[in-house]
Amino acid sequence: MRRRTPPAPAGPGLADLAGDQRLRRLELTVTRRLDGLLQGQHRGLLPGPGSEIAGSREYRPGEDEVRRMDWAVTARTTVPHVREVDADRELSTWLLVDASPSMEFGTAELDKRELSVAAVAAIGFLTAGTGNRLGAQLLTSTGLRRFPARSGRTHLLGVLRALLAAPRTGDHDERTEPPDPPDLAEALAAVQRVATRRGLAVVVSDFLDGLPEHHDEPTAWEPALRRLAARHQVLAVEITDPRELELPDVGLITLVCPETGRRREVWTGDEALRRRYASAAAAQREQVRRALRRSGATHLPLRTDRDWTADVVRHVHAQRRLAAAPAAARGGVA
Repeated sequence: MRRRTPPAPAGPGLADLAGDQRLRRLELTVTRRLDGLLQGQHRGLLPGPGSEIAGSREYRPGEDEVRRMDWAVTARTTVPHVREVDADRELSTWLLVDASPSMEFGTAELDKRELSVAAVAAIGFLTAGTGNRLGAQLLTSTGLRRFPARSGRTHLLGVLRALLAAPRTGDHDERTEPPDPPDLAEALAAVQRVATRRGLAVVVSDFLDGLPEHHDEPTAWEPALRRLAARHQVLAVEITDPRELELPDVGLITLVCPETGRRREVWTGDEALRRRYASAAAAQREQVRRALRRSGATHLPLRTDRDWTADVVRHVHAQRRLAAAPAAARGGVA
């Protein structure tokens, strides 16, 4: 359940810009603030799969494929190790972007849909090198829209325009029955079917679809994400808004579930209720984090009230430290 609030502007004057102007602003933001940091063998976003051996590290049960075992290092150290590889020069990136009704919510600098566009722009512009290809699946309230894997800036801009123009909840004819809400698990399976070449798979979503009532149960999309991560490097970009995490004391409000349309009036002056809401929201986000970790995906959380470029930079630094740590611990073992 989330409060229905008109989307806030996406930065100074950004929401008032036409689509192409907005994309140009995003492109300049990515190239000026992130380009220098995130380039180089595609290691900026994730230490990706590839063909050149880069050393070994200790085996992680449930995360690593047994066929990548480095038996020579395992025999020498008596500790299971797997081979690490540098990313191929030509990278295939597959995007799954959630544009379902729950992504239309926003109370801060951006709504969640706008932030997902920014995340896709960052990933797209930073992996748009010579020969690199990008394919996308766009999950909307009317179904799944597919974009074949192609290279070039023009193709990326087409994907971004489609995401900006994706229909919102109020866009369909109210005289007709609204379409069934999209299924994130089915969309993940669709990505796996088309992404035949090993590469980078990026899922941009709030991951609220298919969460079970009991937090110790698996999510509906977890098995599909685990299967995708068995073949590809997976980056899960989790989009959240601060009002999804805590309620302000603003008196009587109407909460609306964007997926089902159910409504409930709530008196936010009740401090005990606000504490219960914050506790339940924290447990829900922890449930998502655990599911992503179990699935083998790398987790990048972005919030509508934070500087998304700074969060991407922090993520990159953390990934580089993780990638460098095994090599340092090995003391040069290859």
